[in-house]
Amino acid sequence: MATHSLRDQVAIVAMGCTPFIEHWDKGLDDLAVDAVTECLVGTGLTTNDIDAYWLGTAQGGMSGITLARPLQLHNKPVTRVENYCATGSEALRQAVYAVAAGAYDVAMAVGVEKVKDSGYQGLNAVPPPNDGTTRTLTAAAMFSMVAPAYARRYNVDPTDLRDAMTRVATKNHANGARNPRAQFRREVTAEQVCNAPVVAGDLGVYDCAGVADGAAAAIVCRAEDAHLYTDNPLYVKALSFVAGNGGGLGDPNYDYTTFPEVAATAADAYRQAGITDPAAQLAMAEVHDCFTITELVLAEDLGFSQRGTAWQDLLDGRFDLDGDLPVNPDGGLKSFGHPVGASGLRMMFEVWLQLRGQAPADRQIATVGAGRSRALTHNLGGYPGEMVSFVSILGTELD
Repeated sequence: MATHSLRDQVAIVAMGCTPFIEHWDKGLDDLAVDAVTECLVGTGLTTNDIDAYWLGTAQGGMSGITLARPLQLHNKPVTRVENYCATGSEALRQAVYAVAAGAYDVAMAVGVEKVKDSGYQGLNAVPPPNDGTTRTLTAAAMFSMVAPAYARRYNVDPTDLRDAMTRVATKNHANGARNPRAQFRREVTAEQVCNAPVVAGDLGVYDCAGVADGAAAAIVCRAEDAHLYTDNPLYVKALSFVAGNGGGLGDPNYDYTTFPEVAATAADAYRQAGITDPAAQLAMAEVHDCFTITELVLAEDLGFSQRGTAWQDLLDGRFDLDGDLPVNPDGGLKSFGHPVGASGLRMMFEVWLQLRGQAPADRQIATVGAGRSRALTHNLGGYPGEMVSFVSILGTELD
């Protein structure tokens, strides 16, 4: 890959995030306004001071008017973007590059989705016409093929793998129980996870992320201007995005134990940020735990664990809230659900809180106090073999 590093050129100076729940009393417009309003607090900025906006929504609207109307923006460029489940991250990525390029001084990224009103679950874009040979399996069915393939390749006892997947669920629900913005704020036991109804293959109800409504927003500017708006900015160290070509589905050598697009974005992001040992250099990670087996494989694709060992690292507590590298300390998709346009920015909101020491005391991670100042967020969209992937590295200090 040939992504040019923009390390420390752009800063995030404000963020806002709504609760991710079923908002019976609020529509898409309300959620967007709430996230933007919180984002502006304390900055001295108004919506009119923002030079340009990027809106990430998969199903909320077809143009920038979707955001300009509820915010009552006048003569502002508003670009609506969509990139599967990485839609919110894509909004931030484009806002950052626009500022880095000098096109704008201050830009805002907003992600919003009102999924629960649709009557459907998850991403429901109308598929384009095809020749009839495309896959017809659900997301759960596609990802369910990862677990047995992983156990077979690395000779892991299926019972041990089941325990590791269960640990992902109990860990993330325990974290979410401490988060007032999470949809599911109740811890679950290993017995509840293992005895839940089966959805597909080895995946039960508690192995799958839920569905929610929500919105999040971020303001970005040039790094040298960050002090105008906050004393504690986050500096963008790296952004990487890959759109896979879908070749895995037709490749007889693809074995469903890795997501190549994720490994590629991780390697690219680490190169940009100058990270050589992510497990030791990162304070935390927010990753796309759409299914429990996904988080396990991501730990290896992102370089947190050696190949074939993430299941053991999970059982050893390495990724717990008080572990060596906390993963999804806010509860992840497992606790928040997944309003597609907002999830990527919600992950960054947790980094915003944690790295700046503003997370609630009962879930503030110790790795920040130990001197680590950088964090990773990761989004994926699609399925094993046909995926998009996004990785960001954010930090509190200029290198």
